[in-house]
Amino acid sequence: MQNKQIIVIFISLFSFAYTATGQKLIDSPYSRFNLGTLEPQGSFRSLGMGSIGTAMRDNSSIYFTNPASYSSFDTISFVFDFGIDYGRNFISDGSSKFSSNDMDFHHLIMGFPLTKGWGFAAGVVPVSSGYYKILNTVASTDPAYNPSIGEYTINHEGDGGISKIFVGTGLLIGKHLSVGANLTFLTGQIARTNEFIFSDFYNVFHNNSTENLDINGLNFDYGMQYTTTFKNNYFLNIGASVTSGNHFNSKYNQLSLKYTAYSVIDTISYSADNSTKTYIPPTMRVGISFGKKNKFTTGIDYITTRWSASNIPGSSGYAADTKEFLFGAEYIPDKFSNYSYLSRVEYRIGGHFGDNYLIINGEQLKEYGASIGFGLPLPIIQGNPFSKTNLYIDFTRKTGINLHSESYLSIGISLNLYDFWFKKRKYD
Repeated sequence: MQNKQIIVIFISLFSFAYTATGQKLIDSPYSRFNLGTLEPQGSFRSLGMGSIGTAMRDNSSIYFTNPASYSSFDTISFVFDFGIDYGRNFISDGSSKFSSNDMDFHHLIMGFPLTKGWGFAAGVVPVSSGYYKILNTVASTDPAYNPSIGEYTINHEGDGGISKIFVGTGLLIGKHLSVGANLTFLTGQIARTNEFIFSDFYNVFHNNSTENLDINGLNFDYGMQYTTTFKNNYFLNIGASVTSGNHFNSKYNQLSLKYTAYSVIDTISYSADNSTKTYIPPTMRVGISFGKKNKFTTGIDYITTRWSASNIPGSSGYAADTKEFLFGAEYIPDKFSNYSYLSRVEYRIGGHFGDNYLIINGEQLKEYGASIGFGLPLPIIQGNPFSKTNLYIDFTRKTGINLHSESYLSIGISLNLYDFWFKKRKYD
């Protein structure tokens, strides 16, 4: 791929990505609270390995959860990664079941070296999704039916989400230590609606309430990695990164009204708060990875966030501290095989377990899941064996003793292009 083509593609898709991120229409009742359903962080190579990334570094992949990894880019390379994913959600309360599904844009990221040992990366990625739709109709045959009230429908809907745009750099200091930082811009809106509609639509008053939360602001990620190599291309990486806590500019308003089929009759209440800032607490990550270059990689991450210290307008009391363990592995039979395509495929597996940041009725949700992934090499062009299509499949389950269980299947595919952007060609 020529350099100008890469630039045109990136600029075009970036404008699309800015509006599309965080808008997946997967129906989850747990998106009603806090910032919505949090999205796992990482490229599809990471997600296929249980989302590990804190101690990962590679010249053909971008691990934006630790910006110190950017120092691993080759001096003549350009890395571009664009992905879409499909999700299907299964919800059960023990007696009834429901499912929903959707496909949407997931991420757009790029990276390249500034000089040897000094790299740059940028991208747009999802942070959370606030979509849900809950409908409950009480008919005359239902146990909850009250003749003095009549038949009615309760409708709860949510939409929107939070996205993150980042630019970052990573620098190699000496032979083993790398440090890095991301400047991130968090932006998005979450809208929620609650309606109480009677079946006798034309002769009674109905109730409607809405709330909207807008968030915008800058933040920083900081990271470091220490790497050492052994004989026969074995390596060991240790990494740590922090997303700093910050108070983000936000606007929150809530409106309740009653109406008939003919007009709005009365505003019950209205409140607007443009001064209280949304506080999102810091996230700390530590990780370790071990492997053999171009052969296999294994890794473990530990992530913790003190969500109980957060301040999210409209969601007070629903956030709890989280701890999560991620682990994964990758194996490549023969990365440079000239005879077998399957030998050049990257085979990945991973898992994760820990806490969800949502607490309801005093009980905190738990999460656990497993993933598999594949790096499917693209045809080798001009001696470039690094471009690939990344595919991952993840199955995650959220559980609580007295809460709805939720199972979520994710399938993603991305185009991970590696080009010798800065290489001087003798002919074109």
